[in-house]
Amino acid sequence: MTAASDTKINTRPAHPDLAIDLARFASSLDTARLDDAVVQAVKTNILDTLSCALAGSSAKAIGEVSGLVREWSGTPQADMFVFGGKFPAHHAAWVNGGMSHARDYDDTHDGAILHAGVSTVPAAIAAGQLRGGLSGEDLIAAVAAGLEVTCRLGVGVTVDIVESGFIYTSLLGYFGATAAAGRALGLNEEQMLNAFGIVYSSVAGNHQVTRDASLMKRLQPGLAAQAAVVAVQLAQRGIRGAQGVFDGADGFIRVYLQGRVDREVVRKELGSRFEFLNLSYKPYPCCRDTHAAIDAALQLAKETGRPADEIESIRVGVTAPGYQMVCVPEHVRLAPRTIVEAQFSIPYAVAAAWIDGQIGIRHFSDEGLKRSDILALTARVQPYVDEDIERDWSRFVTPARVIVKFCDGQTAETRVDYPKGHPNNAMTKAEFAAKSADCATFAARPLPDDTSSRLAAAVDRLETIQDIAELVSLMS
Repeated sequence: MTAASDTKINTRPAHPDLAIDLARFASSLDTARLDDAVVQAVKTNILDTLSCALAGSSAKAIGEVSGLVREWSGTPQADMFVFGGKFPAHHAAWVNGGMSHARDYDDTHDGAILHAGVSTVPAAIAAGQLRGGLSGEDLIAAVAAGLEVTCRLGVGVTVDIVESGFIYTSLLGYFGATAAAGRALGLNEEQMLNAFGIVYSSVAGNHQVTRDASLMKRLQPGLAAQAAVVAVQLAQRGIRGAQGVFDGADGFIRVYLQGRVDREVVRKELGSRFEFLNLSYKPYPCCRDTHAAIDAALQLAKETGRPADEIESIRVGVTAPGYQMVCVPEHVRLAPRTIVEAQFSIPYAVAAAWIDGQIGIRHFSDEGLKRSDILALTARVQPYVDEDIERDWSRFVTPARVIVKFCDGQTAETRVDYPKGHPNNAMTKAEFAAKSADCATFAARPLPDDTSSRLAAAVDRLETIQDIAELVSLMS
């Protein structure tokens, strides 16, 4: 008998499957029992996600996806953002999720290293429209359920994205989106458990799309939302899903994550403490791993007041996973040719920040990538793995140590641990408003000038809205 044949897999976990806890939590979540701070955090996420969708509607790949959905047509169940029209709910969730993530402007959990809203919010809205007459109060509960499931799974994972080869935004977003869609559709605990088991058959989301600058990077979260809306409908119709979703012999934790998930971190105080309160919001439309370096570059550029042509080199120290995410391959990051390559390039982001004193959507466009002044400085940025930062921050969105050497031999240095948008360095209301207004100007179709302010006002009074159709109408 071979050694392989002697291997035994434990098919009887010490505790009931984690999916049972998550199903009970998601199906029973009630907005009336949520603290004001939690409700406000949900509304912030909804507004930020919808704002990002406005800008994302004009991003590459979204026009093709929206055109495909129009070609498919079908039963009018849920709205497509910006472009308008009603389509089967799962197709609307896909395109809306894609456009929410397309600009890489959406929320990030800096500890879990994932985006939570881009699968959750579109799935909740599509399922709510499918159900019909979903109130704003119930939308809050649905989104809270989805954000929390995604974020808790994320902080429970102990294997890094680069090592696992998965992007956790979509991989874990399948379960978060299912929690959101299931709560919006009104599933009970048993149905929610089955929905988790059903969506497990669809779970995916690889990191190779980032390495190859594939436009699928922006579409994967939408696929999670799409699969979730399908799963909850199947569960509602009595389809039984896998039951050992996370802890079974061939459950998600072993098959996808090498068994490296701290289940107690996921379970602890579930329903009484909300992990999504730790979400960060992006002031810049690019990979979160570039943000500390951007903040540092902006700070030094302002302090020194020296132009780019006086710079000999800029060294940027980051974690090893951060280096893999936004610094290699070096020839790509030092001379990005596509928007996705630029979104995942510390050299490009630092150069653009120094030269323009800001970073915006226009930097990540075909026109922005042709700017010789930015590209010239990009080539002089030298990322490296900083031992001190790596030792203390390896599992988190990376801090950055930036050291600028000028041609006259002088140097300037700073380090940023918490980039702008982190709860320890939060964006202001005015900064959120400016971001939302900027996003609206990049919509694929002309929108009224007051779209962002009307959207903010509607989200602010979401608890009083009787039908989310009122909110969704502002998106198209």
